[in-house]
Amino acid sequence: MNDAEDVTSKLVELLRHPDDLDKITSLKAEFSRKKAAVDSQLKLGLKEQLEITQAGMTSITEGQRTVNLIKEEMMKIDKLCAEAQNMIRDFPFVDKIAQTHRNFQQVEEMKTQIDGFGARLDELEQLLREDDQDMENQNNLLAVHYGLSQLRDVRDQAMEQIKSSEDASLELINNLQLESGATLQDYFARLDEVVDWFDDHVGQACMNLIPLVQSGNNGMVVRLALIVEEEEKKDKQVKALQDAQREYKDLASRLKSMNLGPKELRGYKEKFLKAIEFSAQSQFEQSKEAFVEDPDKLEKSVRWYFNDLNTVKLGMVSLMPKKWHIFKTYVNIYHKLMHDFLIDRVQDPELNPPHMLAILHWVSKYYAKMNKLGVPEDQLHPHVIDDREADIVREYRQLITTAVEQWMERMSVTDRQTFLERKEGSLDTDENGCFRTKTLGDMWRMLREQLNVATSSDRPDVVEGVIEAMFRALEARQRMWERLVDSEQSKYMNPNLTPQEQEGLQPLQDWLVAIANDQIACIDDHEEEGITSYLTRFKRDYEPLVTPAYAVASGEELDRLRDGYVDLGTHCIGLFGGLIFTVDFRSIMSEFFTAAWYGKKAMAQIISTFEDYLADYSPVLHPSLRDILIEELADELLVRYLSAIRNKNVKFRRSDPFTDKIKDDVVTVFGFFSQFDASFPDIKNKWRVVNSFVELLNADKGQVADVYEAIKREYWDVQMGWVEAVLRSREDFERSMAASVKARAAEVYVERGPETVMTKIR
Repeated sequence: MNDAEDVTSKLVELLRHPDDLDKITSLKAEFSRKKAAVDSQLKLGLKEQLEITQAGMTSITEGQRTVNLIKEEMMKIDKLCAEAQNMIRDFPFVDKIAQTHRNFQQVEEMKTQIDGFGARLDELEQLLREDDQDMENQNNLLAVHYGLSQLRDVRDQAMEQIKSSEDASLELINNLQLESGATLQDYFARLDEVVDWFDDHVGQACMNLIPLVQSGNNGMVVRLALIVEEEEKKDKQVKALQDAQREYKDLASRLKSMNLGPKELRGYKEKFLKAIEFSAQSQFEQSKEAFVEDPDKLEKSVRWYFNDLNTVKLGMVSLMPKKWHIFKTYVNIYHKLMHDFLIDRVQDPELNPPHMLAILHWVSKYYAKMNKLGVPEDQLHPHVIDDREADIVREYRQLITTAVEQWMERMSVTDRQTFLERKEGSLDTDENGCFRTKTLGDMWRMLREQLNVATSSDRPDVVEGVIEAMFRALEARQRMWERLVDSEQSKYMNPNLTPQEQEGLQPLQDWLVAIANDQIACIDDHEEEGITSYLTRFKRDYEPLVTPAYAVASGEELDRLRDGYVDLGTHCIGLFGGLIFTVDFRSIMSEFFTAAWYGKKAMAQIISTFEDYLADYSPVLHPSLRDILIEELADELLVRYLSAIRNKNVKFRRSDPFTDKIKDDVVTVFGFFSQFDASFPDIKNKWRVVNSFVELLNADKGQVADVYEAIKREYWDVQMGWVEAVLRSREDFERSMAASVKARAAEVYVERGPETVMTKIR
């Protein structure tokens, strides 16, 4: 049912319109082709499956036939055995007599073998004593090994017979008295001692393989290789026997040939390899001490490593069995030890940056040296430091960045405390007598030193990471100073300052000047005079050390940092000027445009105060900041002057000479600022807004909207609140005047441009 529905829905999709009926022929042909392709694939798959199934069935049949043949042969053998036993009379008795004969024969053979056991041991001991006198050559090594191998086989056979026999007659072997009066067990104990003695000789030779090859003692090396190779063969036989006995116990117990020869693994080949490893390990211990003492000695301290491998490659390969691949064996053992040595150092919690850097540099050198020996990097596994270069680089970089951050944090704490206390003598002066903080030079010196530490890594990624941390630290320092000066300046906004609090104004202003000077020193360049700013020197120091891409990308960071210095320096000067108005001119500014204003020379008093401040601070202020201070004072004075329209009891009457008084104030201002040629044109242009202020005061009621429109077109950001405050200060103010201005404001459209002084006047 579901299939029919699927077909119907498919047809609905294909034949939605009457015109689709024309497609039936083509659709039928297409479906026929697809069906033929599917049928072909199904037939091919079915054929393959049939062939596989047929092959499997054939294999099963052949296997069953083989099993049946084996069964038939086993039945024939069993039948023959049964018939043979029936054919021989008294077969059990004959079998027992034969077994007894064999046991006595084994005892006799064993007695013959052990008659000279003690004498042969004495001979081998004498040979070992002779070798003790010449450990570098050990001419008797092969003879001792051959003799010990025979005696060990005798011992093994005797012990195996004692252990496996059920006939008590064989126990006589265990207590057999020799001519000397000693038992066989005594000689077996002596044999173990001689074997241990021989093993010590072999072990010392294995430990000194490299020196033996280097001294040209090839005979000793070959003798050692022959012994280890022979023992390796025997161990393989023992291993095969043990496997056979484990899997075919009954068969192994019946076959005498399987019970001959050594019965235990002696492991000379494993001991040989272990001796190579132990010898290298002892040298790595010495390398470790040298490396800990001086990281620059790492390459020198492991020079033996490559000398050994080169000795093996040139002098030992021909002396060892080819199947051992002795050079590759040494490379694998030594590389693992080098890996373990470096990883232990990397994981050492007390690892310091110089040692970390030495390991980073060593990795590439190590693979280059191994490549010279004919061992490419892709044949050395695992990676000598587990591909942890990125982690080490990150950790090394983090150590430096942490040092930068900690140093900057300590400096910030000191600066913050010194700034808040503002004790006498807490500021410094430069060669030109300008105020400066005492930590700026130390900060840039520290950054240069840490950059040198990063440079010693010879890795651009380390240097770039450290520089990024320095950029962050410098920007954080800018923000710290900005928060500090804003916080301290806000304390003087209180209109009820005590005399004691006012006494702290001058130290704060001194610090504002010093901080502003610091910012300019960071960016002020005068190449023609040979003066280079801190930031420019910093850029020149790091650019050769980083990648070209980073050098370009860091330009944005430098520009942002430079803008931050300009903004902070200007901000400090702005706060300096603002404090003058907040503290010194608090009472004066409150009298402007009031009745008291007409009878006083308030503007002249302000200008006199400006002159005093400039006389005091010009010598200690950076020259490029003096013009900024002049402009800040002029701008702040203009803003405060026009904002004074909101003073209490301000009222302009037609009969009052306010126009002349305002003109007199402006003339006084221009008279003072005109002496500053660089700043005066801009100051004069900004103060033109006073004319608009006067026009608003003098305009007829019907022309107020026109005056506002003219002001709006000149100063697009003029605030409606200020305009309304000016209108309300007129004696003839009417609400219709404010309404007409607001109506005109809704009609006038002006494009926004750069901010003007009117933005600050609300």
